[in-house]
Amino acid sequence: MDARLVAFERLLGIMEDLRAKCPWDKKQTFETLRPLTIEETYELADAILDKDVQEIKGELGDLFLHLVFYSKLGEEAGAFDVTDVLNTICDKLIYRHPHIYSDVVADTEEEVKANWEKLKLKAGKKSVLEGVPRSLPALVKAARIQEKVRGVGFDWDNVDQVWEKVQEEIEELKEVVAEKNQEEIENEFGDVLFSLINYARFIGVNPENALERTNKKFIQRFQWMEEEIKAVGGDMSAMNLEELDAYWDQAKKALAK
Repeated sequence: MDARLVAFERLLGIMEDLRAKCPWDKKQTFETLRPLTIEETYELADAILDKDVQEIKGELGDLFLHLVFYSKLGEEAGAFDVTDVLNTICDKLIYRHPHIYSDVVADTEEEVKANWEKLKLKAGKKSVLEGVPRSLPALVKAARIQEKVRGVGFDWDNVDQVWEKVQEEIEELKEVVAEKNQEEIENEFGDVLFSLINYARFIGVNPENALERTNKKFIQRFQWMEEEIKAVGGDMSAMNLEELDAYWDQAKKALAK
């Protein structure tokens, strides 16, 4: 038997054992697993950004367990089982890839995405935006919204237009900041972020990944500062900004090696 099938069958068997014998596993529901699945997904995302292949492998295993767990819960409820889940995604993939499984032509990534959105509308969706999960983090949601509407042709023609929009939104933000209208400041700040996310798409940057890389970089540099200041008996909270900036520059040089 194919080793992949053996491994998957082994996981299914372990899931059966856990659900029948483990007090913790017996208590779990769709609702209790949900936050744990979200956490596991973020752990996988961290491993990917860290380029830690072994950690990616481990986190993928954790997610596989969750998917099998949800399938087991569905089976117990008489709603679906793992076979139904797998066949459903297989059917969807074949339907969504007519350029592979039928005579539709799609030679570019953009043509493929446009076909996807057309097929979703044909399948009964009232809006191309129905497929954007409500609980997505706002930054990720903005990127997905922009990708979705691009699939039906609602998009800028070129990157220069997008950058002009970014600059326009920044100027509008400056105006309301000067007026000290807090509600409008929030609105315009949101517009700036949305336009920057759009610009990121045009220059081939994933905004979520880019921001998280900056977060990690900042954390590394700041923690380096903390350690260096502590090593010489200093007190960061008692230092002025000029002194802290000097340490920050040292951190940038030290961690760039």
